Amino acid sequence: MTTTEQHGTTGSPRGLVISGTYSSGKTTTSTALAIATGLPRADGQSAREILTELYPGRQFAHMDLTELIALGLRRFEERVTNEQALSGVDFISDGSVLHEWVYGTTRLRTGINPGAPLWQRLTKAVIGLPALPFLRRYLAAYGTVATLHARAAYRAFVHLPVEFPMNPDGHRPVSERYRHIADEKLRRVVHQLDLPLVTVRGTAVERVQEIIDIFHLPQRMSSEEAVDRAHRQIARSRETVAQRILSQHRELGVTEKLKIATRF
Repeated sequence: MTTTEQHGTTGSPRGLVISGTYSSGKTTTSTALAIATGLPRADGQSAREILTELYPGRQFAHMDLTELIALGLRRFEERVTNEQALSGVDFISDGSVLHEWVYGTTRLRTGINPGAPLWQRLTKAVIGLPALPFLRRYLAAYGTVATLHARAAYRAFVHLPVEFPMNPDGHRPVSERYRHIADEKLRRVVHQLDLPLVTVRGTAVERVQEIIDIFHLPQRMSSEEAVDRAHRQIARSRETVAQRILSQHRELGVTEKLKIATRF
C-alpha cells in the first residue's frame, strides 16, 4: 500500500519532477507516468551514456574530480536543453537539475568514488585534501545556478525514498551510505526551496497511480500496462548502452590501476 507525505500545495502538474537517489525507481516511474498520461517526459542521456561519449572505456569508480565535474556539467546541459524544448507545456521530469548538485555535495562526505574499494577511497581521501576548498566553492556556485533554475522550471516534486536495494547490475557508482545521505539531502533541498513536495511509496504501479490521483493527471491506460511498457522500453535502452560499454571495455594494467587510484 502506498503512502504519501505532502508539503506545500501541489498546483499545476507543469514541471512535475520525479525525484530520488540512485536505484529509487525514478526512471521506471517517470517513464511509466509519461506513458500512462500521455504527457511528455523531459530527460537527457543517462550518466552511463554520457560517460561513453566523454570518456570512452572509463569506469565510474575510476573517474577523477575533473571527469566528474565534466559529467555533471554535461548532465546539467542535457536537462536544461530538454526542458526548454518543452517550454510552455506540462511535462514529467526524470530527476532535476538539483540532482547533480546534491550528488556532488554528497561526495564531499563519502569521497568522490563512493563505490570504489576501501583502499582506493582512503587513498583518494588523503590525496584530495588540497582540492576540497575549491570543490566546496565550485559546488556552492553550481547550487546557486541549479536552485534558480529549479524555482523557474518546476512546479512540484514527487520524492521516491530509498525502499529497495541498489540494482546489482554493477553500474551504480555509489554505496548504500551514499544513497541514504543523498536521499535526505534531496528532500531537504526541495523543502528549502519551498517547492511542493509529495513523497510516494509502494510498488511501481502503486506509485504511478498515486501520482496520477494526487495531481489529477489524465490517464489514457492502466498503470499496470504503463509500467509493463516502461520496463520493456528501459530494458531495450539499457541493453544498447551495455553493448556500447562492452565494446569500449579494455583491461587495465597494474601501472594504470595505480595511476587511477592515486589521481584525484
